[in-house]
Amino acid sequence: MTSPFVRRRRLAAELRALREARGMTADSLSRLIHQSRMKISKLENAHIRPDLAEVMKILDALEVTGDKWHEIVRIARDAAERGWWDSFGDAMGDRQRIYADIESGAETIREYQPGAVPGILQTPEYTWALIELAKAEGPIGYLPERLAEARLQRQRTVLCPGGPPYEVILDEVGLRRFSVPPEVMRTQLHHIINIAETEPRVTIRVFPLVTGMVETLMPRSQLILFTFPDPSDPPMAVAATVSADLFHTEPDEVARYLRRYGYVRNAALSEVSSLTLLGELADQIIDQAGPHT
Repeated sequence: MTSPFVRRRRLAAELRALREARGMTADSLSRLIHQSRMKISKLENAHIRPDLAEVMKILDALEVTGDKWHEIVRIARDAAERGWWDSFGDAMGDRQRIYADIESGAETIREYQPGAVPGILQTPEYTWALIELAKAEGPIGYLPERLAEARLQRQRTVLCPGGPPYEVILDEVGLRRFSVPPEVMRTQLHHIINIAETEPRVTIRVFPLVTGMVETLMPRSQLILFTFPDPSDPPMAVAATVSADLFHTEPDEVARYLRRYGYVRNAALSEVSSLTLLGELADQIIDQAGPHT
């Protein structure tokens, strides 16, 4: 399916551009269609699911006709679609719900992860260990059981036959500086190796501790790059922060993140060497933990 989140962002940009081309303010448009200024703002910033009838009213108010009218209505229909993640509501966590939405329509996914293992590669035990860490920090905004269930569904969606090619670069620092129990981390590393060896569309590489001179600015946090089948849906770069994710589709911004990802990829170990290192790290974890783990 086409990602509703991606289409909501495209619809927002299209409606804003059409309104501005008519020289009309959001206030004027809201009065014409008898809606609040806030409603127009949320629609033009992709903060709400569109109502198809309201989008048609906007197009009529902006005197949009012909092929453009049909194009915008098609985008609005896609933007209003619901996916499996909607049945979870807020219980799976807002951030994970957006990722599930985007992944559902992605053509390719590339990810640099400097810390925790990406959700698509996590074992249930690893996921639950992270949940316990989050609970120790304070109140959480999701239901643990539903989050864990949704994460498994995300994995089935991305790793299913016909799913998108998925490339992950794991930072050796994050692999060595783990925060889950040693036995959980060891099992997790073997799980990653197994996925890489059995899933032909999944590529796992490790960004090593020692790389020599860094030729460009490094990604400062988790970075995910998406492309989509429809060339009219622009590539997307997502930079994660502690409390929120930043979604970029502006060509200059996406190009900047592509350069940073490209450096990490060029400096990463080969696929074979990466899997060898993951196996060695798994053995080291148990050796260092001792017989009581």
